[in-house]
Parts: sequence; structure tokens; C-alpha cells
Amino acid sequence: MKKLSARRRHPLAAVVVLLIALAATGGIYTLVAPPDKAVADETAQTLTIEEGQKLYAVGCASCHGTGGKGTTDGPSLVGVGAAAVDFQVATGRMPAQQPGAQVPQKKNIYSQAEIDQLAAYIASLGAGPSVPTENQYSPEGADIAKGGELFRTNCAQCHNFTGKGGALTNGKYAPTLEDVDPKHIYEAMQTGPQNMPSFPDTTLTEKNKKDIIAYLDEVNSDKSESPGGLELGGLGPVSEGLFGWIFGLGGLIAVAVWVAARTAKAKKS
Repeated sequence: MKKLSARRRHPLAAVVVLLIALAATGGIYTLVAPPDKAVADETAQTLTIEEGQKLYAVGCASCHGTGGKGTTDGPSLVGVGAAAVDFQVATGRMPAQQPGAQVPQKKNIYSQAEIDQLAAYIASLGAGPSVPTENQYSPEGADIAKGGELFRTNCAQCHNFTGKGGALTNGKYAPTLEDVDPKHIYEAMQTGPQNMPSFPDTTLTEKNKKDIIAYLDEVNSDKSESPGGLELGGLGPVSEGLFGWIFGLGGLIAVAVWVAARTAKAKKS
């Protein structure tokens, strides 16, 4: 009997053996560890996309079609990327109020969380430019002079040399860049909204875009000085020429009338 009792296993022996086996295979961590972060992130992203799809069905599908493939009333959104959605929706251009040559900026009707959900859904349809980080579009530490050179070379033909905007053809126009969020300027360069060409990193590097944003921030700030005097809105030769015709020619006519009147009065006397 004593021999049999000595061979009898301790009640916790099985538990110890199980713990040793789990430790050898990493099973203890599996039992006590929280859910895998990657799985959690994937689940959150899936939920974000699903919410974005619901918002898309209500506010976008009537023009851009089911699945973002486009219709006669709106282009395909497959491959435009999250940056295009963030720009268009956050500036109020989309959903469009009505069709036309140019979709103007207006008050935004979506929260940033809803914009992020829409952007996630559209990004899931096809790869495209992503929403930039603050480090990418912040003007801090940028080369303002280089930005001015790049802006005058690539952008001033439409937006004017200080970003005041300008008229294009057939009812289109380049909007003013005053008081535009730096993130939206960066996204516009990335995606080329409406009549604007896109400037991917192969054309304008991330540093180039940052320099351009810094230049616009400088020339449109309240501290900016105009070395030429009265800038007339910074609209360039059109406003300057109009000023010359109205006030310059008008002044000459007024002087001519005064001289004629004085001459006639002198002859009578």
C-alpha cells in the first residue's frame, strides 16, 4: 500500500505539465495576452470602411455610381485616393451643389470623422494618394525663396504670382489660395482637383510642396510687405492696367478740360 501511495501523482501535477507545455509553445502568452494589435487595427479599419460606404451611398452614389465607378454625372473615384476625398469634402466642394464648369468651395457638411470614413472607403476601391501628415505640409523650416521660384514656374499662370486666383476659359477659374489650409494645398498638388494638373512626387518632391506652401503662407500673411507700394489686390497687370486707364486717362481728360476752360476764359478777357 505504501508503494502504491508513493507512486500516486500530486493533484496539481497535470496542471504543472500543462503549463510547461504551454510555455514551450508560447501558449501561456496566447491565453493571457490581449488581442493582437494588428487584428484590432484591421477590425477598426473594416468598421471605418463600412461606415464610409454608408455615407457614400447617401451623399455620393447618385452621381459617382455604386462602387464609385462613375456615371454620366460624375467621374469614377476608383484610384483617386484618400487625399482627393479629404480635399474635396473638407473644402465643401463635394457633394456638389449643382453641376457646372467649376465646383466652388462652400461650407463643409461633414465632420472630420465622417470625412475620414469616406476617405477610407474610397481608398479601399483602389490605391491612390494618401492624406498627408502634418510634417509633410507644415511650412516650418521650408525654403520660402525656393517655394516662390517653384510657384511662379508651375502655378502662377493660373493662380497669379501671389495666389490671388484668376480666370480661365469657359467659365472656369483658378481659386484664390488665401486662407486655404496648408493640408488642402498639399492635397491639391497631389491630386489635381478639377482643372488643376496633379504634381506627384516625381514632378514636385515632398520638399518642393512644403516650400510652395511656405511661400504662400508668407506672401498672404498680414505681416507681408509690398515693396512696390499699393498692390491693388496683387492681381497683376490686369488690375494695374485698369487702374491706369480709369484714373490715369481720366486725370488727363480732367486736365485737358481745365486747360481748355482756362484758355477760353483768357481769350474772352
